Amino acid sequence: MASLVAEPRLLTGTGWADYGLVDSGHGRKYERYGPYSFIRPEPQALWTPRLTHWGANGEFVPGSDEDGGGRWAYGAAPPRDGWPLTWPNGDETVRFTAQCTPFRHLGFFPDMAPVWDWMGQQYGREANDAGFESLNLFGYTGVGTLALSRYGRVTHVDASKKSVAQARENAALAGMADRPVRWIVDDAAKFAAREVRRERRYDGIILDPPKFGRGPEGEVWRLEEHLPGLVADCRQLLDERSRFLFLTVYAVRMSSLALGGLLDEVFADLPGTIEHGDLAVREDGPDGRLLPTAIFARWTSA
Repeated sequence: MASLVAEPRLLTGTGWADYGLVDSGHGRKYERYGPYSFIRPEPQALWTPRLTHWGANGEFVPGSDEDGGGRWAYGAAPPRDGWPLTWPNGDETVRFTAQCTPFRHLGFFPDMAPVWDWMGQQYGREANDAGFESLNLFGYTGVGTLALSRYGRVTHVDASKKSVAQARENAALAGMADRPVRWIVDDAAKFAAREVRRERRYDGIILDPPKFGRGPEGEVWRLEEHLPGLVADCRQLLDERSRFLFLTVYAVRMSSLALGGLLDEVFADLPGTIEHGDLAVREDGPDGRLLPTAIFARWTSA
C-alpha cells in the first residue's frame, strides 16, 4: 500500500528569462512577465518589500469582497490581446500568450513550473515517444498540457470554453498544434466520473481545482464538498503501472496534511508514496525570499 510521508515538502520555483518574482511584501507581489511588470495582491507576503519603488505596467486593485473581484489599474498598459512568453521544457520551448484577466491572473500560473518539471521527471526526460497518457483536469490555458504532450497523449479538460480556446491557440503558437491532445470543454468532476464508467486508464493525472467554480451547464463546484469524490474517481483511472497524481489547492484555510490524508485513504490499495507540502516561488536574486503560493499533495508509484 502507498505510504504517507508525514513531514511536509517544499517545492520551489525560480524565475526564468520570461518570468520572475522581483519583490514582495505588505500583502503584494511584484512580478515580471516578459517585457512587462505587474503588481498583484498576495496576502501571504507579510514582510516588508526590499525595493523602495515598484515601477509596474499594471496593478490589480482588489474589490471589497472575498470572491476575487477587482480591477486592473494601468500605467503604460500592455497589449490588450496579450503578448507571447516562453517556458523552457527540457530541450524544447513551450510558447504561450500572457494576458491580464479580470481574475487578477495573467493567463498562466508560473508557480506551477516546478510541478511541470516534476511530472516530466516521473515520465523520464528521454521518454518523448513512450506513449504515456495524461489527464489534465481544470487545465486552464494549457501550458501544463503542452509540457506533458511531449510524453504522449493528453486529455485537457476545463469548464471554460474561453480557456480551452486559449489553450488551443497556445498550442498553435508553440508549434504543437499537431500534438495528440484532446481538448474538452466539460465539468471536470462529471468528465472524470464518465471516464471511470468507460474504464479508461491514465499514466498521470494533474488536478488544479479552484476553491469555487461553475461548469459549462451551471454545475457548482465547492472544493471542500466535492474534492474527495473527484479524487476517488481519479484513483479509479490509475493503476499500479501509472506514474503519478498531483493535486494543488489555492486560497483555502486547509493544511497540506489534510490533502495528504485524503490521498492516503484513497490510494491505500496501490503501492507507492504520498507526499504533501507547499508550493513556493523564490524572488529573483541570490538571497531571494520564498513566497508560498499553494498547498499540494501527490502520489507516485515509485
